[in-house]
Amino acid sequence: METKSGSNQVQGYLLAIVRIAIGWHFLYEGVAKLIAGKWSSAAYLAGSKWVFAPVFHWMAGNTAVISIVDFMNIWGLIFVGLGLMAGLLTRWASLGGAMMLFFYFVAYPPIPGYMVGVPVEGSYLWVNKTLIEFFVLIAFIFISTDNIPGFNRLYVRWKSEKARQPVPDAPTIDNKKNQRREAIKDLISVPAVGAFAYALYKKKSWNSFEEKLLKVEGIDANTSATLLSFNYSTLGDLKGQMSKGYINYTGTDGKPAKFELSRLVMGGNLIGGWAHARDLIYVSKLVKTYHTDEKVMQTLALGEKCGLNAIISNPQMGRIFTKYKHEFRSKLKFISDCGTNLDFQKGIALSLQSECDALYCQGEITDRWANPEWNDPLKRTVTERMELIRKGLEEIRKNGKPAGIGAHRIEAIKTCVEHRLKPDFWVKTCHNYNYWSAKSGAEWKDNIFDFDPEETIRFMGTLPQPWIAFKVLAAGAIKPEDGLKYAFNNGADFVCMGMYDFQIVEDVNIALTALDSAKVRTRPWMG
Repeated sequence: METKSGSNQVQGYLLAIVRIAIGWHFLYEGVAKLIAGKWSSAAYLAGSKWVFAPVFHWMAGNTAVISIVDFMNIWGLIFVGLGLMAGLLTRWASLGGAMMLFFYFVAYPPIPGYMVGVPVEGSYLWVNKTLIEFFVLIAFIFISTDNIPGFNRLYVRWKSEKARQPVPDAPTIDNKKNQRREAIKDLISVPAVGAFAYALYKKKSWNSFEEKLLKVEGIDANTSATLLSFNYSTLGDLKGQMSKGYINYTGTDGKPAKFELSRLVMGGNLIGGWAHARDLIYVSKLVKTYHTDEKVMQTLALGEKCGLNAIISNPQMGRIFTKYKHEFRSKLKFISDCGTNLDFQKGIALSLQSECDALYCQGEITDRWANPEWNDPLKRTVTERMELIRKGLEEIRKNGKPAGIGAHRIEAIKTCVEHRLKPDFWVKTCHNYNYWSAKSGAEWKDNIFDFDPEETIRFMGTLPQPWIAFKVLAAGAIKPEDGLKYAFNNGADFVCMGMYDFQIVEDVNIALTALDSAKVRTRPWMG
């Protein structure tokens, strides 16, 4: 074999490294799914949105097909990964890998309007890492393996040497050294495979170590400050789709219309950074840092998958919600609280610009405007401020949107009723005091949001309009199973609840259970 030029050797090594890296990626994905045991592609296929979505949805709904797809996917990834890492049957491994990547790409192309149901790292405009790896493997199908170290080249050289004349010329010492050198080069994949096996072993050892610690007698894996066992629910754990109700309102044509709303609605406080973390002053910044645009869209998409069709937030968050609705062609409804510097009218204008679907007077605005003791900087009376809320409701209705009123204090709701304000829906806090930091009648310290739970339940039960309850967990102080049951049992028609992405499936399941137990309520369903 002729000695290669330095340039060809460098090219060969670089191509080998690229091949091994992609092989590592494939092999890890396959082994991880195999070790997981219960992994299934059903949820992935069910979330496809592009032109081939009907085919993928059919596959996801057929148990027999899914079992075949899962088997081919896992072992295809493993064998393609091994082939690429070892440089064995490289063309066939590249062809198989390219075919798999093609199906991954058409299932979830990074195209605006057809993006992945749950956006992932590496998904950009038109081009993502799946497409890049696809074209690299296409190139490997046509690139000669003669100059790339690997088992392919080792086999070809062995075969050519075996086919030589029966009595060849005695090889020189230089030829023997060159043959050994070339053989060592072709074994470049061996260290890579060894490194992969070692990394996998260490990962499995650490996982086993964690499991062992969590099983030590006396350690509570659910409450220990240092050892936590998080079991995040996935779509496969979802017990069912969230049921829906309606808010009656007047449409743009002046005719009665119905605003469909899921019984559980996503809240926007965590996304916006309003964590109500009491004296943990860093938490609001922490949750806002966590909720990047991509993470917000992940959260919204997952909520939609679980049947949640709306989110309540303020006009400042309109940008990301509008972006999500346009890029994902989503039907998610944005309910704005119009909370902008205690200026209801300005909040309405900003909310309409954000293409919101329903609007209401923010609870803080209503609380202050309805309070005769509030020091109004504009020196308006309660009646004048109530008239501003009335005009705001009229402005919202002129635009064909449902118009509501929110409040934290039941006295504010009573004042609105006394002034004959008739919104399409109410948004009122609702929670009990069964948590350690609640002290009835104490000065507000960001730990109590329904200042008279019993009166809230009684008076809201007399109102004919639908009621969206919020702060049902007292900003994280009450367990979801307790807060949701309390709200639905005591008359709330809908519940708004802030959730991280990893809480959504579990919270929806809890809400479904709470709704089942709320068939006998203190107040009939009004929506």
